[in-house]
Amino acid sequence: MSIRYYDWIAHYGRRNPAKVALVDLGSGRRFSYGELNERVSRLAGHLRDALKVARGDRVAVLALNTTDTMEVQFACFRLGAIFLPLNNRLTVPELQFIVGDAAPRVMIHDDELAETALTVAGLCNVESALKFGPGGSYEAGIAAAKPIDKAEIVTLDDISTIMYTSGTTGLPKGAIITHGMTFWNCVNLGGPAYISPASVLLTVLPLFHTGGLNCYTNPVMHAGGTVLIMRVFDPGEALKLISDPARGINVFFGVPSIYQFMAQHPAFAASDFSRLVIGGVGGAPMPVPLLKVWEARGVALQQGYGMTETSPAVMVLDKEDAARKAGSSGKPVLHTEVRIVRPDGSDADIGELGELWVKGPNVTPGYWNRPDANKSSFTDGWLHTGDATRIDEDGFYYIVDRWKDMYISGGENVYPAEVESVLHQLPAVAEAAIIGIPNEQWGEVGMAIVAVKPGHTLAPAEIHAHCAANLAKFKCPRLIEFVDALPRNATGKIHKPTLRQQFSAPKATDVAEAAAS
Repeated sequence: MSIRYYDWIAHYGRRNPAKVALVDLGSGRRFSYGELNERVSRLAGHLRDALKVARGDRVAVLALNTTDTMEVQFACFRLGAIFLPLNNRLTVPELQFIVGDAAPRVMIHDDELAETALTVAGLCNVESALKFGPGGSYEAGIAAAKPIDKAEIVTLDDISTIMYTSGTTGLPKGAIITHGMTFWNCVNLGGPAYISPASVLLTVLPLFHTGGLNCYTNPVMHAGGTVLIMRVFDPGEALKLISDPARGINVFFGVPSIYQFMAQHPAFAASDFSRLVIGGVGGAPMPVPLLKVWEARGVALQQGYGMTETSPAVMVLDKEDAARKAGSSGKPVLHTEVRIVRPDGSDADIGELGELWVKGPNVTPGYWNRPDANKSSFTDGWLHTGDATRIDEDGFYYIVDRWKDMYISGGENVYPAEVESVLHQLPAVAEAAIIGIPNEQWGEVGMAIVAVKPGHTLAPAEIHAHCAANLAKFKCPRLIEFVDALPRNATGKIHKPTLRQQFSAPKATDVAEAAAS
């Protein structure tokens, strides 16, 4: 028997209607749970009655961060419709593939992205469009609609969301997210992140991404807390908001680059982090030197690991272990199973690298319209993550790197994240990435792409000497390329496919030769 999904916003609209639910920092709007419940109900009525959205229909959103996006999500949940958040950094051809694949009935957008949204909607024959903002058809629809009198009954097994992966290794795949996956993520993260009705979260990651939506926006709202949504991340403004006692922000989450940009901001040294109960970090390996910078300011960043396909939480490092187990993603969350698997399918030993497999109610049942991916991504219900992982003698897990980012030099496996962490120890390094470059003698050698902090200088020989003192010879990058900034995707992760394309025929400095000359 399937378990029914229950409406959080309706619950808190009855239980605590005056409590502030959402604050839109871009517009200054604030909504209590009572007001939010009314708006969600009216939006659901407009989608159902005026735009003919029914159970199972997809509703797309292309916008910068706004509280309106959360309203659309909850209205879809109330109708049994499927929420389709779109990456606002994609081009028309990229979005055309996703929208064509998911076939939404409605395209909802903001003014900044109207041209792109309407072009894609036209190309994909989307029936209706709504525009966010004052005077827009979205607000007009809410104002004119009658609240729905009865929500659609849906279960935890029903699809709530389709979230497309970044498409770094081919065409994007639409990960199916069920109501149960979202619920179990709220449960799995609630304890380790100390989420409660008293939680006040500053959301800076994009809401089209699982990090912005589920770390920890949905969990905080599931607990009846308050979420402040920043339209576009600004490190100085984020530090100002966290430091402001009137805001009361006590929960924060970011990818490593978010914390890096904040730590490099002039206001960092004087910022007040005393109210932060939790500062979570995930999405990419976190350089240990950066963890130490935040630790020195009294913030023990809580590392974690997850994927879009896993809701996303899989592992969390308790903040009490942050210092002594720096670099670890922690241990599995409550309602999740994990394995580290050798290429032959057997379980790896302690300390041995293998691929992380995940199983549990938080794992996707598959990909939208992709039976091929469903067949190759699962074994007996276990999701293959593609992440090289090891476990230590105390049971703590370490995500070493993506299998696809690993390269082989002279027969030895090299995991870029390990080398990147060493590069970040150099005070002049603002950011760095390692990729493998073809080499006749060694098969592949490492290239370091480095951005130097303003006002600093860094010579290739310095990088070589530092790596030689801290890494085995086969791990040391032979090639160095200096850039002003590294390319990143919409969530702030360094985009290595762009680097591989850009430097496939490098004109870089071979530091080994430079050191020898």
